[in-house]
Amino acid sequence: MAEIEDKPFDDSTKLKLEIFGDCFEEWLPVFIHNNLIQEIYVYDFFSGKGKDCDGYHGSPLVLIEKSKGKDRKYCSIANKKIVFTFNDVQKKKADQLKNNIDNYIKECCRANNCRKCSYQYEVENNDFKKLFYADKIQTVLENNRFGKFILMDQYGFSDVDKDVFQKLINYPKLDFIFFISTSFISRFREHPNTKKYIETEKLNFDDAKPKDCHRIIADYFRSMIPEYKEYYIHHFTIQKENKANFYGLVFGTGHTLGMEKFLKICWQKDVMSGEANFNISNDYEKQTLFYDESMSNRKIEIKELLIKEIYSFRIKDNISGIKYVMKNGGQPSIFVEVIDSLIKEEKIEVVNSKKNSQKTNVHQMTKYEFKVLKED
Repeated sequence: MAEIEDKPFDDSTKLKLEIFGDCFEEWLPVFIHNNLIQEIYVYDFFSGKGKDCDGYHGSPLVLIEKSKGKDRKYCSIANKKIVFTFNDVQKKKADQLKNNIDNYIKECCRANNCRKCSYQYEVENNDFKKLFYADKIQTVLENNRFGKFILMDQYGFSDVDKDVFQKLINYPKLDFIFFISTSFISRFREHPNTKKYIETEKLNFDDAKPKDCHRIIADYFRSMIPEYKEYYIHHFTIQKENKANFYGLVFGTGHTLGMEKFLKICWQKDVMSGEANFNISNDYEKQTLFYDESMSNRKIEIKELLIKEIYSFRIKDNISGIKYVMKNGGQPSIFVEVIDSLIKEEKIEVVNSKKNSQKTNVHQMTKYEFKVLKED
């Protein structure tokens, strides 16, 4: 059977790799510059050969390339150990991967007159579950002083099951992103092999259109987060070139900054809804008379949900408001637009501090509260 790397990557695969790379590029500096983080570990558990038949970089080389930073500014970080672990279950692929990485690093060092690469890496040839649950890796994942980034480009859906997901959301200082075969799950949800890994009875596909199935799967993973736990999940749906198959990415982080950065990437890829490589929310298309990015159906929906929460007195301050917007897949700027509008229309007022509408990064924001004056 032909492997994906035996032919050129298609556009949807390239988009997936772009999102992987952009996500890691946003993630790495946060942990490099965090003085509380002693070491950084990056895991790519389904690495493949490292590139396609035309030499287009797969996820391992994308991660290494992005780790250098602009003008290679991260290549010589003092006192910060950075370790990459790449894995493929097929021995032949793992051997090719190691060769491709070795050649890439040698060429990079030669071109930049380096004696050796600053980063450490290892290539494993193992079953995902066996490697994931190995003491060596669990010790790293459970360490609160280590920053961890996990990429899982699984071929189907069986490897990131309920148990693995529960572990991922509970490790400290860890962000993850995984790929999942949405169309396969929706088509074969009654098959015993699907039910073995996904609780398909919790997936309400009955009246759903194929394009919406990844949203439903992402909600399934969200439902597994305990109510008491503050955790953020976002998703991105990818329609294949034949337009019949849909796949998706699921991103998870325990920190608002991680969520804000991933949302920024998704809204750059999809300015209308921040969650797909096609018109998932039935907006007006570009170059049509009524096209307006500010009036996207998804943005309007999030704004209406937020206003409802404010008028119901469930959201009374900027911190909880921005977190609510992000948990619904919106950028923090959506909260700012809503709150500025409500203040201008004299429907709410700030009650206990000076409002700073310029800031949207929650972890650096001064909290202010507001009260409802009148409703629509």
